[in-house]
Amino acid sequence: MARRKLAHFAEMDQMPYVFAYPQDKAGQWHQFFGNNNPLVLEVGCGTGRYTVGLARMFPDKNFIGLDIKGSRMWHGAKAIASEGLTNAAFLRTQMESIQTYFAPGEVAEIWITFPDPQPRESRERKRLTSPRFLELYRPFLREGGIVHLKTDNQALFDYSEEAWTGHGMALEMVTRDLYAAPLADPVLDIKTTYEERYLAQGLPICYMRARFGRNS
Repeated sequence: MARRKLAHFAEMDQMPYVFAYPQDKAGQWHQFFGNNNPLVLEVGCGTGRYTVGLARMFPDKNFIGLDIKGSRMWHGAKAIASEGLTNAAFLRTQMESIQTYFAPGEVAEIWITFPDPQPRESRERKRLTSPRFLELYRPFLREGGIVHLKTDNQALFDYSEEAWTGHGMALEMVTRDLYAAPLADPVLDIKTTYEERYLAQGLPICYMRARFGRNS
């Protein structure tokens, strides 16, 4: 297994759309993609299935999947190569350093898909939906920037709803059973590996979309 991971890392090192701890990308992503299309970020992207799915669906937007676990990211990176997608990339780094990779107002949307719920109270600051991370996202999100959350964890969902409301965010959609009715927006039907696993177990999927206000 270790040998396979090393091979995956070596392969990604040769991919021009995979960046590991880059030093000079803030404010430069539109230059990399070669256009001024809106930039959308998936944090904690895992295998990158959602990032790739979004890129397929919206050729007029640019997408970046961010995670620390490069061995998982390799799957999404291979999909980009095999499909010839030019509007998707991956960034490998620690989440706590996210602000260093994006300039103020550079990102239009953030997707948080099935993050680690960090259930222990002592780990609250590690939750990607916590006020701590909202403060990290806010500077590089454009005015009125949107944040999406998909999770199977009801406790995390309840926590996030309270945290986002308390942070002055406007909740635009909140559902604790996303697939109970036909989806109005096909983008919500993109499924991560974890999501497919949870659905197979009969677990409902929660979804929330919120927007930063002018004074948040």
